[in-house]
Amino acid sequence: MKYSFAFLLMATLLVFSCRTVKKTQAIQDAFNKKDSSQTIVISTSPAVDSAAIVKDILEKTVRRKIDFVTFNAKIKVDYEGPEKSENYTAYLSMRKDSIILIKIKGSFLGISAVGLEAKIDKDSVILVQLVGEKSVMRRSISYLQEITQIPFDFYTLQDLLIGNPVFMDGNVVSFKAGATELLVLMVGNVFKHLLTLNNTDFSILHSKLDDVDIQRNRTCDISLSAYQPMGIYQFATYRKITLSEKSKLDIYMDFKEFILNEPLKYHFDIPKNFRRK
Repeated sequence: MKYSFAFLLMATLLVFSCRTVKKTQAIQDAFNKKDSSQTIVISTSPAVDSAAIVKDILEKTVRRKIDFVTFNAKIKVDYEGPEKSENYTAYLSMRKDSIILIKIKGSFLGISAVGLEAKIDKDSVILVQLVGEKSVMRRSISYLQEITQIPFDFYTLQDLLIGNPVFMDGNVVSFKAGATELLVLMVGNVFKHLLTLNNTDFSILHSKLDDVDIQRNRTCDISLSAYQPMGIYQFATYRKITLSEKSKLDIYMDFKEFILNEPLKYHFDIPKNFRRK
């Protein structure tokens, strides 16, 4: 259990052929129902070039992606599970497409997490407990998928932490343009993804992921808010991630410090004589 913080920080975690605005309220209604496993069928011919509109939206969203060399952050994390609620502070350093370093302070699931550290690269995950049992655990990068049951890899986790869109590889089935928001629904191999964007600057407000597999009841909701300037980008300083399958888990991430393209602030060293797991 003490190593589950990696799961919390990624959740993990989360748009697109279309129909007319008159018919699209059914999209949100369908996703608000408990069972959203049925594919939404679009039969109405669009009165405008919907494909071109969605293509333009996607291009603008992609252009908003945060590009970086390095990223450092301090994050207040609150966790609410079916039995416990905990909070702690996470210190994060990332080098793009190379390494993610995480240090934890505070309590987690009823134990002290002071001295808990992680190093994640494209191939592996290393977790170190510096106090208590003083142990080291090494796993392949597939460990991320094992503990989350979500197809996470290094790059998905990297995008999730920096606030870039994830799981945008599906086929568009519909969209809706409202007064302040754009809703785009797409269906991929694993998830149906309902993406909500601010229709002024195309920032991501919400991602709702529902499992395509009707045998599962896996969902993931990711909300992003409190955008603040970070260089030339807008950065979501507050995130809420809700995961549910057999039980519900809420993770709140409040970024207290964040900065791009400075030397990595945190480092990772494995002490000698630690027990391997």
